[in-house]
Amino acid sequence: MKVAIVGSGYVGLVTGACFSEVGIDVVCVDVDKEKIQNLNNGIIPIYEPGLEEMITRNMAKKRLSFSTSLADAIVDSEVVFISVGTPPDEDGSADLKHVIAVARECGKHMDDYKLIVTKSTVPVGTSLKVKNAIKEELSKRKAAVEFDVASNPEFLKEGAAIEDFLKPDRIVIGTESSRSEKLLNKLYKPFTLNGHPIIFMDIVSAEMTKYAANSMLATKISFINDIANLCEIVGADINNVRRGIGSDTRIGKKFIYPGIGYGGSCFPKDVKALIKTASENQYELKVLKAVEAVNNAQKSKLFEKIFAHFDGDLKDKTVAVWGLSFKPQTDDMREAPSLEIVKRLLDAGANVKAYDPVALEEAKCHFGDTIGYCTDQYESLIDADCLAVLTEWSEFRVPNFKIMKRLMNASVVFDGRNIYDKEEMEAADYTYYCIGVRTEKRHRSNELQLVV
Repeated sequence: MKVAIVGSGYVGLVTGACFSEVGIDVVCVDVDKEKIQNLNNGIIPIYEPGLEEMITRNMAKKRLSFSTSLADAIVDSEVVFISVGTPPDEDGSADLKHVIAVARECGKHMDDYKLIVTKSTVPVGTSLKVKNAIKEELSKRKAAVEFDVASNPEFLKEGAAIEDFLKPDRIVIGTESSRSEKLLNKLYKPFTLNGHPIIFMDIVSAEMTKYAANSMLATKISFINDIANLCEIVGADINNVRRGIGSDTRIGKKFIYPGIGYGGSCFPKDVKALIKTASENQYELKVLKAVEAVNNAQKSKLFEKIFAHFDGDLKDKTVAVWGLSFKPQTDDMREAPSLEIVKRLLDAGANVKAYDPVALEEAKCHFGDTIGYCTDQYESLIDADCLAVLTEWSEFRVPNFKIMKRLMNASVVFDGRNIYDKEEMEAADYTYYCIGVRTEKRHRSNELQLVV
């Protein structure tokens, strides 16, 4: 079986590499000539643990190739996955122009049966638009070529995408014919040998499942952040509260860690798109609107703590920043809280020196020369008036606090991911701020004032 993956971004590359890993012949297609040339030279455009090695291995075995010729890929492949980008429009709806463009190319070039699968995150009803676009092109050619469309949403976590694809919790597939179901069942069989289920359903339900899943996870994050903010006001400790509710099996421990909000390519975009879909169908998703509002506000919480600590005067203060990507194990900064926090620090007159294990080059695209970039986490602390932890990279979890104290002008840490223990930090004579726990602010006069 030969498979074409159209779109060589995050989803397309992971999908193509993992299919080739189990012996399937895969061609990844993209209109970006430079990207394809780089891929053929072994240069991977994204950071994802294990991906570069997998691509190199399968290219060497001639199971994985890269091309700019969509027409050839369509003709040569039995299954075509559409994995192009669907960026949000200004109104929050997903931009489907690239998806429909690929569908039209399929209609122009297919000469025998094809199964066209939407892998991109697309709103409900997209597969019907894909089918209609293909039909229109076939009609123009007066070609009677059989085809099916299907929906196969991805549930990949950035930083763990290879593991997620090879050992999925579930594989969701929306089909409308037994032929397409059998074909996709055969394609995914290598990934189900250990009992991982394929859940077949209608196409509309598959499209909705993707948005519903991400929106549910986003809801848990905004809920715990809302509770964390209330904990600070009433004097509760969100870390205790989280352990208490996470032990309830109906709730679970995942996605209830307080912080500075969610980001990335999925949650913000998918929440917006689902709200927009509801609006287009004369329905208001009030809970999701609140989820989005809480998350947008949460991205400012850490800046507000920094601003309050320095009594509203950040001019010429130096803030060390650890972590710029929206989560660990990725260089993705789309909708990252760091974008909002660093901007507000700069607007307030602060100097920012930042370190991230893999996202520095990406950060330069956002901040240019407005901040300092450090190649080591301790370098960023030299003469810093405080440290702000924005991403919970593992190398930040157990730093040398004695060295930190020697490097910094003041022992003040703003922990946006709650990775340190408050009592240990205070015992080490640090002024420590986190999310969801009250902090005693230390004034120069040594008087104590309760702040949140």
